Amino acid sequence: MNEKESRRWVETAEAAKLVLSRAARVTAIADREGDFFIMWARLPDRRFDLLSRVMHDHALIDGSKLRRAVETVAFCDTQTIDLRERADRPARQATVCLRFGEATIRRPQNLREAGLPDGVRLSWVEIVEPAAPDGVEPLHWLLLTTHWLSSPADAWQIVAWYKQRWMIEQFFRVMKNQGFKIEDSQLHLAARLEKLVAIAAKAAAIVLQLVQARSGGDHQPASLTFTAAEIDTLAALESRFKGTTKLQSNPHSKASLAWAAWIIAKLGGWNGYASAKPPGPITFFNGLKYFRAVADGWALRDMYMP
Repeated sequence: MNEKESRRWVETAEAAKLVLSRAARVTAIADREGDFFIMWARLPDRRFDLLSRVMHDHALIDGSKLRRAVETVAFCDTQTIDLRERADRPARQATVCLRFGEATIRRPQNLREAGLPDGVRLSWVEIVEPAAPDGVEPLHWLLLTTHWLSSPADAWQIVAWYKQRWMIEQFFRVMKNQGFKIEDSQLHLAARLEKLVAIAAKAAAIVLQLVQARSGGDHQPASLTFTAAEIDTLAALESRFKGTTKLQSNPHSKASLAWAAWIIAKLGGWNGYASAKPPGPITFFNGLKYFRAVADGWALRDMYMP
């Protein structure tokens, strides 16, 4: 990774620390691109932690290498975890073995950054799938984190948090080529581009709220995302999709976020049948775009109709 890229990662994380300064504790989760010494050395504090998948086989302070040190530790637990569907694989379950420990990674000898320590002590977690299905690449994650781990339960929590990277990937999917197409913007002034990104980011966050609410497990109210007028519009639209059977009707409590998600998904083209896949981010993106146009028209009714 070149110096410009690494600076961008550090500056972005530092900006996040400032924005989230009132949070009790924050964990910044990164894929392999976030695994470099400056991040580990500069960013963590008592309320800001890092979690990243390993890219580099880091040299350790004792002269050994990270992956070799990991291999000397015995696996201590086994679990079956759910893997979400991705573009390159279907959803599936994976039975994985887990081991964890600590290591002090050494400052790279060619690093010119001043004021950094000679080493940073980190926790690591590795999960390995010993028996993947035929034709499927076995799951293998080696993770580094600033969280202190004292038990397998702590280590499984790190795995669970890393799995949430899926939501980060979906956020950027909605922001980029399959959603708002931010990268195609013709804006040249930074201030205007920042405003566009902020607006798109808010909308993308709403899309992901709907994805997470679709099952109804969180029992959140629709008012978390929609105004009272928008909820009225959703109620009016619901009748358009009501079927004659229970299976064709909205199964969620009225005015809940899951109820709203069901309607938005229908607007986005989801058929709602049991055989259909759950609606994803792009379905909600399309449905939300349609809904906003309808909601604007519904608001005009109150303004201009006697």
